Amino acid sequence: MSYIIDRRENPKNKSAVNRQRFLDRYKKHIKKAVSDAIDTRSITDVGRGEEVTIAGDDISEPVFQHGSGGRRSVVRPGNKEFVAGDRIPRPPGGASGSGGEASDSGEGDDDFVFQLTQDEFLEFLFDDLELPNLTKRHLKGSSSFKYEHAGFTNDGVPAKLSVLRSLKQAKARRIALCGESRRRLSAAIEKLEEAEVEGDELGIFRLTDEIERLEKRIKRVPFLDTTDLRFKMHVKRPVPTSQAVMFCLMDVSGSMDQSIKDMAKRFYLLLYMFLKRHYEKTDIVFIRHHTVAKEVEEQEFFYSRETGGTVVSSALKLMDEIIEARYSPDDWNIYGAQASDGDNWNDDSPTCTKLLREKLLPVVQYFAYVEITKRSHQALWREYDQLSEEFPEAFAQRHIQKISDIFPVFHDLFHKKDEA
Repeated sequence: MSYIIDRRENPKNKSAVNRQRFLDRYKKHIKKAVSDAIDTRSITDVGRGEEVTIAGDDISEPVFQHGSGGRRSVVRPGNKEFVAGDRIPRPPGGASGSGGEASDSGEGDDDFVFQLTQDEFLEFLFDDLELPNLTKRHLKGSSSFKYEHAGFTNDGVPAKLSVLRSLKQAKARRIALCGESRRRLSAAIEKLEEAEVEGDELGIFRLTDEIERLEKRIKRVPFLDTTDLRFKMHVKRPVPTSQAVMFCLMDVSGSMDQSIKDMAKRFYLLLYMFLKRHYEKTDIVFIRHHTVAKEVEEQEFFYSRETGGTVVSSALKLMDEIIEARYSPDDWNIYGAQASDGDNWNDDSPTCTKLLREKLLPVVQYFAYVEITKRSHQALWREYDQLSEEFPEAFAQRHIQKISDIFPVFHDLFHKKDEA
């Protein structure tokens, strides 16, 4: 019979298994705290951990107790204040929850507060989201499989030899084979020292002979044997080979004031973190536009202060050119997310609709338009209304008016759809 002992250390002062059970149990409370936290954070710290508070009543454990009924004998202590038939008033107690009213005789429970790590925060933030219609496959090359570590084996090639595991195995074998001999050797050496002090020549001769015999026995056990060798074992696992590219189109024209740009950046930062966390093979193309569109790097996309007039079609034309040059629709799942205040030259909005209808929507998996404005819908929204009816699966448009709308809109655009 073999016994496997897991000696991996848990994080300091906590049990990883118990913590995961706790997070699963109070998932509803944690997700609400996570979504609320997004509304109050700045762009730079949107992905850090979070302190979560759960009301004391919600973490109470179920208990078993005797119900009413049956015949019971109860002895109650006497008192000096009440007689039979009096109603006993409820004692003034502190209310359960944070900031419960203080009382000199009652008791209350504080809310339970704990800290989510950054990874846990992002996991709860994005766990029920996905890219819609992720179906196309790229089958070229050998990237559809990867090798994963699957323990150790006694046989293998020298290149996969695990030196540390082999030495541990050799040490364990030596301890098992030589442990008794080493204990007897230590005892013989102590007796030899006593015999030398007492001048017992016969005992010295006998003990010296036994020590030599035990040392030879220990030396006969090899330091490393072929049975000790351990080789790393890897297994071939299939991995999803779907490739996706996300086009992020942001309006930076003069009509986009700083507060609107900040909300657009928040939306794109959520999208960026979501893609990087959940999709290993996903390209992100950043496009900024005013009268002219330009493909930029991540840093410039989020922090450049360039501005100008408004020609939205310039960004859609550039997106179409990049698709033709680098991202074949036969191999790539293509997505687009456009954020704007909806302000556009009147004669340019029909051009945008035409580009989407004829060029982009036939090849993309999903295109999301987010209008960020505190006013009513602008001309671009009204133009896009007809696309929502023509392409209900591939096109979606949502309206953001304040910061607290950002995560609900983001969640609505990319939530996992129930399979039919």
